[in-house]
Amino acid sequence: MDNELQIGLAALGVASVAGIVAYNKWQERKHRRQAEQAFKSDHRDVLLEPTDSGADDRPAERIEPSLGDPEPAVRRAPAAAQDPGVRKVTPGVPDVVDPRIDCVIRIEAIEPLDAPRLWAVQSEQLSGIAKPVRWFAFDDAANLWRPLNAHSAGAYHWFCAAMQTVDRRGPISENDFLRFSGGMQHVADQFLAVPADLPARGEALRNAAELDKFCASVDVQIGINVVSTGQPFVGTKVRALAESHGMVLGPDGSFHARDEEGNTLFTLSNIEPALFAAEEMRDMSTSGLTLVIDVPRVPNGVFAFERMMRQAMQMADALQGTVVDDNRAPFGSEAAAMIRGQIQQFQTQMASGDLPAGGPVAQRLFSA
Repeated sequence: MDNELQIGLAALGVASVAGIVAYNKWQERKHRRQAEQAFKSDHRDVLLEPTDSGADDRPAERIEPSLGDPEPAVRRAPAAAQDPGVRKVTPGVPDVVDPRIDCVIRIEAIEPLDAPRLWAVQSEQLSGIAKPVRWFAFDDAANLWRPLNAHSAGAYHWFCAAMQTVDRRGPISENDFLRFSGGMQHVADQFLAVPADLPARGEALRNAAELDKFCASVDVQIGINVVSTGQPFVGTKVRALAESHGMVLGPDGSFHARDEEGNTLFTLSNIEPALFAAEEMRDMSTSGLTLVIDVPRVPNGVFAFERMMRQAMQMADALQGTVVDDNRAPFGSEAAAMIRGQIQQFQTQMASGDLPAGGPVAQRLFSA
């Protein structure tokens, strides 16, 4: 009987200790989340406000550019404890992540988590999302965020995932949001990690829809054509003229005029369905060429348009062609002046919305 009593008291003591440990863990997580909520801003970062009543209609078709996203950067975290052996405060988001256009979720692992393990799991959990998702890991020793990819190594406590909410295909869908938020929760659960911030579904979808509406109102591409008035243009001569103007043939089958930083100012394409290819230029011919400027992706649209017009006129003279609009009507000075005014209007509208044309955010928003 005494043995049974002793065994019972011992079991009760173990259960009490376990209960205290579990309660302490619960309290620790509870207080941490309360502290995060206390310091988290309740104000929404509004990127754009409605512009005018004429911006309500979304174009029937969005045209896809060919440039990729800008190279990722890193952001310094708050200079709290600088000893690499001491856990830092919750880091902010990386500089290249913009909460106005990104849905951001950070997770904290209790123990350092190997990047390759995380990458394998997130690839499975976040598959099927229609928008780009970028990953970052916070390097405690260097006090900065590092971009992650399939080849990244190292182990980290903090990770950040950012899903872009708008591009030329439109805003995120509810399904995209649920896949992202639910997938991130599954990733955290698998590694016993804690999500630091889960965005609200309604607010994220509403902000994406409003931003997409604005983008649609300024998403304009302007093209002019150089067409033959007699014999077709020979491919070798087209290539020679394009390269003499500093243009480079890209993998998209168009010649690109670029600025000093490598950004495309305008493109030169075949007016016919066939794409330009270096190995085929010698044997090809065409009835015309199309030059296009992608207004939201060019920093100084008027300057780029002026350069494009000069090149079109010079190529028309060299090829014995003529410059026309899409209706094959002659393209004169009055039409050029009207287009310059339109470009200025659209780019001013973007600047007033804190979305300068040709900037890093615009390059991401006006992409496929």
